[in-house]
Amino acid sequence: MVAVMLMALKTTAQTFETQYERSVSDVMTDIQNRFEVRFKYNVDTVGKRLPYADFRIRPYSIEQTLDNICKYFDWNWWKQNEKLYKIKPYEYPRRHEDEGKKMLDYLSTLYNNKEQWETRRDSLRREVRQRLELDAFLDSCVETKDENGYLQRPVTLSKIRKHNGYTTQNICIELTPGQHLFGTIYASTKKGEHALIICPDGHWPMRYRKDEQQRLGTLARMGAVCVDFDLYGWGESEKEVGAEAHHTSRAHVYQAACGYILLDWMLKNRKDIDSERVGVMGGSGGGTHTVLLSLLDERVKASAPVVHLSSHFDGGCPCESGKPIQLSAGGTCEPELAAIMAPKPMLIVSDGGDWTSSVPTLEFPYLQRIYGFYGAKEQVRNVHLPKEGHDFGKNKRQAVYDFFIDVFRLDRSMLNEDKVTIEQDFKLKSLYK
Repeated sequence: MVAVMLMALKTTAQTFETQYERSVSDVMTDIQNRFEVRFKYNVDTVGKRLPYADFRIRPYSIEQTLDNICKYFDWNWWKQNEKLYKIKPYEYPRRHEDEGKKMLDYLSTLYNNKEQWETRRDSLRREVRQRLELDAFLDSCVETKDENGYLQRPVTLSKIRKHNGYTTQNICIELTPGQHLFGTIYASTKKGEHALIICPDGHWPMRYRKDEQQRLGTLARMGAVCVDFDLYGWGESEKEVGAEAHHTSRAHVYQAACGYILLDWMLKNRKDIDSERVGVMGGSGGGTHTVLLSLLDERVKASAPVVHLSSHFDGGCPCESGKPIQLSAGGTCEPELAAIMAPKPMLIVSDGGDWTSSVPTLEFPYLQRIYGFYGAKEQVRNVHLPKEGHDFGKNKRQAVYDFFIDVFRLDRSMLNEDKVTIEQDFKLKSLYK
């Protein structure tokens, strides 16, 4: 027994010569016991050793302790709840909330009035477009000439399907040779010109799902024309490029181009669109592309990013952060990119169950300050749902309805999701005639 104890002491001895090194697994177990928490790992700790291990522990702060350990291995920690922390590899688009605050505080020092902000805004708009490489992509797109000699994009439209107060029609546009934009147009049956709302999709199960049909159908019934489209490598696009294509930087520019080209095509080819009422709306990853389209195309008059906007998260998918647009103009973040909309109307929908939980106290006041340069604080709005999570549920859809009823003068009397026909998936695909 004594021999075993002496051997244990010898093998675990910590000295200056050994850099006070310990097994990472042992250190993390000690920290769990000390702070009465649990760790969930998305990293491999097997065989890893940590120099100056115990000196990295701060008895007054588990989070400073984790900072000191994780940075050595290029890991990061994320608090799941009061008793659980997740240890993950470094993620370039994700930061802690306090880092988001520091970034917004820094950005706020760069402009104190409308003129200074607009100089910054113009630099951001120009450089984001360059870093996204949008113009090079657009130059690679397919174009044909119509009977009058005007350039047109190759477009296929399905037959129009009639519903209660609105219609649906599938649209397929060839972008680059052999690769297409696949979407559906939800249009009001009312006479006259209508608001146009481009609707980038998020990472929920396909654009054919019930809540998306409810949202777009309801907006159409109230007097809008809405268009959604597949993510790159999802839905019909997956059949052309494969699912893995979605996890590439090409997805970032491709999806941005889809919104841009759809907006342009709808304005140029439909006579029922009011060009002074053009909006964009999407949730989660669709919120990322809502912000991006609002930045890229000044024809957008109103914007509604839902469960997206954050100073400390740029979107965890290459379709949102595959191109280094956050490095533009010396460094930026989503709220600053969203602020390019000022002073045009913008709705931010946030909740208490994801990275948007900080919006009421952090991102929204920042946006109000910039809108204040124009005397238009009331033009940026926040609907915060502290007891809800990351979805496009009924209350979030209601917030969007209220916003577009107000800014685009839609008909509230037609707001009834029960009147929307939920079509089968195959009917919303381009092959369905």
